[in-house]
Amino acid sequence: MDFENIDLNNPLNIIAIIASFFLIIVGRYFIIAGVFDWYFNIFKKKFWLARKINKKARNKKQFFSEIKWSMLTALIFAIIGTITVIIWQKGYTKIYSNLFDYSLLWWPISLIIAMVIHETYYYWLHRLMHHPSIYKKVHKIHHDSLITSPWTACSFHPIEGFFEALIMPAIIIFLPMHYTTIVVHLTIMTLTAAINHLDIEIYPKNKFGNYIGRRMIGATHHAHHHQYFKFNFGLYFTFWDSWAKTESPKFKKEFEERN
Repeated sequence: MDFENIDLNNPLNIIAIIASFFLIIVGRYFIIAGVFDWYFNIFKKKFWLARKINKKARNKKQFFSEIKWSMLTALIFAIIGTITVIIWQKGYTKIYSNLFDYSLLWWPISLIIAMVIHETYYYWLHRLMHHPSIYKKVHKIHHDSLITSPWTACSFHPIEGFFEALIMPAIIIFLPMHYTTIVVHLTIMTLTAAINHLDIEIYPKNKFGNYIGRRMIGATHHAHHHQYFKFNFGLYFTFWDSWAKTESPKFKKEFEERN
């Protein structure tokens, strides 16, 4: 679909964009979560069993609840994505379609900057979601998944989904990004969320794995958040948890034991 030239004065085109985004988001969710779940929990279950964090079986009802909330999240993301297309077409964003409008080096730099901004926004939003008055009404939906899985990654209350979706439009209003960079960023976000909620530590048992696992959030790190609630609020990186003293004191020891 040619988003730059489509007639957005036609309501049917708006509905078509929302539907397209919804199908893309849902498809990405089912493919990534499905592949992760099949490979780690079915096809190679015995191989990864020693690195599984929770030994109890997941509640089957939890799966269907996660699908329901994830579909609502996908719809919200699709609507916000459509609004982003509208403001892009009206010239209010820094999105560019010609790869050579900026240096090719800017492509990875803009991705890193966007991820750091996203990390900062998510960390502090996540901490806000744990305020007692907000947690019970909103964020508890996500924590109802006591034993997480890749299907948990997008299981949010609509209010939380709405605020999580706002960051990308905000970033591209002032940060020049090629549209493919945005696609990669969103794909990394989905992959990271699946890894974080996998409940299996997949970072390799070597120096590289130890180095990455202490700086990039994996299953052990995020499992402590679902277990203890008051630690480990990050999305991609551990630096905010480290700087703000919210990293679980048990994380490094358990990561070393598992790794």
